[in-house]
Amino acid sequence: MLALYRKYRPKKLSELLGQEHIIEILRNAAKQDKFAHAYLFYGSRGSGKTTTARLLAKLVNCEKRQKDVKFREKGEPCNECRACTEIDSNQAMDVVEIDAASNRGIDEIRDLKESVKLSPFYFSKKVFIIDEVHMLTREAFNALLKTLEEPPAHAVFILATTEYEKLPATISSRTQKFNFKKLAIGDILKQLEIVSREEKIKISADALELIAALGEGSLRDALSLLDQIASMDSSIELKDVERIVGKIGYKKTAELAELLLRGDLESSLSYLSQINEEGYNLPQLGKDMIHYLRRTLSLKLSPGVEELYKKELTADNLALLKKHSDLINSERHINLLKSFIRAYSEMRYSPFPIAPLEVAIIENLKD
Repeated sequence: MLALYRKYRPKKLSELLGQEHIIEILRNAAKQDKFAHAYLFYGSRGSGKTTTARLLAKLVNCEKRQKDVKFREKGEPCNECRACTEIDSNQAMDVVEIDAASNRGIDEIRDLKESVKLSPFYFSKKVFIIDEVHMLTREAFNALLKTLEEPPAHAVFILATTEYEKLPATISSRTQKFNFKKLAIGDILKQLEIVSREEKIKISADALELIAALGEGSLRDALSLLDQIASMDSSIELKDVERIVGKIGYKKTAELAELLLRGDLESSLSYLSQINEEGYNLPQLGKDMIHYLRRTLSLKLSPGVEELYKKELTADNLALLKKHSDLINSERHINLLKSFIRAYSEMRYSPFPIAPLEVAIIENLKD
């Protein structure tokens, strides 16, 4: 059975989430039939780099877009011609995808150079997609550079990476560069809702929200997790997702944060003990608490960061964060955050991960 992230992979630029600035540029290039010979897509995992590379391969080769001037004005692939359908089904001989993580040597790039010289079999352009390009060796980069400097007219290169800073400037300077941003949690949540309806997955709103948050800006990761959890026969609730991933939801993290910010030592320790008994991942809880406390502090001291948090949090969760920021005492709660950071570094290697958290709470909340 096809994985959800592959089944619901965008087939048009308009379906691409959260990358409007990139969509506009590529659409205009398609309308004017002015494509570069080399592109560099960089940004966080699961943000749409490889998907966009395949969309660009379709745009470059779409037969209807090339022949129909009126259709070209849409700046989209037709998804009906031979080029579009073969690329969608991964059967296009003129679209070569290379995973640089496992094909990183000079021999592979030499093979690529030989392949570049050959004219396309069926399409107008031969497209080479090199994923995780930062993994190439220095010798391989040097060989690739010569190809990028003097590419044949029929070749288009699309380089993709999650680590832009590792690329030699000589390579990146010869490409059109596009920065892919992390997806907002709201965009991921909307797509999860659509997929859940289409697949008839019975899942609560809270459970979907946690899955969207666990994606950490990656739609692919969120869809993969939904795929995993969808195998359950019954209706999926928040507690089911929490149990499977070993992580508590945002609202439970917020409940503990409120107890801490109000200085309620007894209730905080009791709540922590309950979470531990239920078998949740305590180092992950420590990490989540650090993020929650830093956000409340930042929101208290710099209200302007609310605009940034709108991308990371749902409206309800942001409202909860704002409520808790009103409880902030800067000096006291900066020390609390420092204690949690120290506790997190200790608990990752401790046979008793609850102990550093308990000590951090007692140190800061005792009279």
